[in-house]
Amino acid sequence: QVQLVESGGGLVQPGGSLRLSCAASGFTFSTYAMIWYRQAPGKERELVARITSAGSNTNYADSVKGRFTISRDNAKNTVYLQMNSLKPADTDVYYCIANMSWTEYWGQGTQVNLSS
Repeated sequence: QVQLVESGGGLVQPGGSLRLSCAASGFTFSTYAMIWYRQAPGKERELVARITSAGSNTNYADSVKGRFTISRDNAKNTVYLQMNSLKPADTDVYYCIANMSWTEYWGQGTQVNLSS
């Protein structure tokens, strides 16, 4: 059974940091690219960051470049999203996705809220 379980979301003040984790099971994690998306109700989904299966290449949305870092530990079947210098616009539900060709698996999402 494929599972992607996100954790690490919560309430943080602007300028603060959070580290999201996504623990994977039920598939060969090391062969999948991993992606973090975010989406709030009524908003379009945004690709936040992507990392290749071996972790050798990463891509980021312009809105998070220089502030967010995606990484993975294939030995632990886990992908991370380190989020620094958080802004109110970063408030969203963050989803972890495993992608290989036409196959995608989604996690249930974790909420990130920026306090005023």
